[in-house]
Amino acid sequence: MRAKRLHRRAFAVAHDADMRQRVIGGYGHLSAERINFACEVAFRGPSDAAVARHVPAPINAQSYARRRNTHARAGQRGFDSRVARSDHNHIETAHQLQLYQLGKLSHRMDYRRNYIKHLLESQPKQSVSAYGWVKTRRDSKGVHFVQINDGSCFADLQVVIPDGAIAEDLIKRITVGACVRFEGDLVESPASGQRVELTAKHVEIFGDADPVSYPLQKKGASFEFLREISHLRVRGNTFGAVFRIRNELSWATHKFFHDRGFLYVHTPIISASDCEGAGAMFTVTTLDLENPPRKNEKVDFAQDFFARQAYLTVSGQLNVECFAQAFTNCYTFGPTFRAENSSTARHLAEFWMIEPEQAFCDLEGNINLAEEYLKYLIEHVLQNCAQDLAFFNQRIEPTVIETLEHVRESAFERITYTEAIKLLEQSGETFEYPVSWGCDLQSEHERYLTEKKIGKPVIVTDYPKQIKAFYMRMNDDEKTVRAMDVLVPRIGEIIGGSQREERHDVLLHRIREAGLPEEPYWWYLDLRKYGSAPHSGFGLGLERMLMYVTGMKNIRDVIPFYRVPGSAEF
Repeated sequence: MRAKRLHRRAFAVAHDADMRQRVIGGYGHLSAERINFACEVAFRGPSDAAVARHVPAPINAQSYARRRNTHARAGQRGFDSRVARSDHNHIETAHQLQLYQLGKLSHRMDYRRNYIKHLLESQPKQSVSAYGWVKTRRDSKGVHFVQINDGSCFADLQVVIPDGAIAEDLIKRITVGACVRFEGDLVESPASGQRVELTAKHVEIFGDADPVSYPLQKKGASFEFLREISHLRVRGNTFGAVFRIRNELSWATHKFFHDRGFLYVHTPIISASDCEGAGAMFTVTTLDLENPPRKNEKVDFAQDFFARQAYLTVSGQLNVECFAQAFTNCYTFGPTFRAENSSTARHLAEFWMIEPEQAFCDLEGNINLAEEYLKYLIEHVLQNCAQDLAFFNQRIEPTVIETLEHVRESAFERITYTEAIKLLEQSGETFEYPVSWGCDLQSEHERYLTEKKIGKPVIVTDYPKQIKAFYMRMNDDEKTVRAMDVLVPRIGEIIGGSQREERHDVLLHRIREAGLPEEPYWWYLDLRKYGSAPHSGFGLGLERMLMYVTGMKNIRDVIPFYRVPGSAEF
């Protein structure tokens, strides 16, 4: 009851409704007593009496600043541990309110406010503020219509500016791309497709945008052009939706593995070994490129920063295997790099990989985890990104939602590589890449299996050893390895993995057979000498997954700033 009385008193003091909203909006996280104090300071100034009532003795208007300076450490906002916590809180409140009164702290510039996604779900008949960037502006007789978005959701907030509500010189500055804050009343909208709109009373323009040169116009632009302005394309509908879903996939990944007891490992970006054995790696060096030191007519990397040749990693797998041999279940999630001179719509030089690793796990257990993880991601996106998915389904790929729902509800088919080759050879299809045992499956082969022949996701296992990496466990036939690829309709391979080779002698033979130097892998071989456990893992490319759930056709459009041959802009 006392708290309610204090609230009523605060509202009585804050007789101006608009100002009351500002105070409560800025300090709504405080207790009732401190809200009351905030109102008094906001409307009457920090009187000695007000401070004395709400900041306990011996802290008062004359002494609180001195006390704060005594407790603060070298300009930090930490306090002396010998002072009571309640004392700290009141000192901090008084400090914030004094700064606000002096114009040095604005409660409106705090992340703890209502965003457009909250306003669109709010009840009408309340005074609100809305921040964002202008998407469109339409002028009619006696009224202006402005659409703004702050990135918090797909939908825009419509702001209606009645004639005379805002000065004409300010209205002229409300152009597409401008950064603004509107204050006004949230009301029911008479227009279809939107429940509420904002009737503006005031506007603050943080940043102007030249309407002539601003490159994101309402008429739209090609994806090719938008790649040239990657620093601005995120303000548009398509890329706003792409990166909200990317955020959700990343969060869902961490939640999936955390809930199942997996340890998150930060693996190094700089490596001295080639995980895939493909040789397409970026060299990291501080040597003088115009005159590098040489030995036997070759560059002497012994004089380089790391005293050896070093690269940007192509995978965190080898490192995370070390942790799996101690923590059982681990995963890494970070950037990886490939120096393949490829400019296709499916290749990037820098991309992000999710790579779990499990000890005491064979290929079957690895397959089970991969299927569960993929379905979890799809379910998360369907449940949490409805507006964004609806946009992609309407504008980009009309089968996106149907495909995702189909994958979520399907039991994945499991076949061997040999069985897959037989199905392809008997298909009667004319493929661009001929099919024979020992060939690497191409996208056209994978899509035939998932879309035409089997009609659902397929997991292919036991590939020929010559087309897979050296660390995959050899089968008893000594021709195939315990590899697995998860294939899905519309895109083909989306996950690749294997049971790892845990036998020291077999792994050493495979490294030599692949023509790789042994020295960089000494520590990887060591794992097989000291308590080696059977283990498995896989990798999922975040960008590949994002293409799948959005229907975007080019991988350069699902990463914030793409890196490909000939381009490292931004």
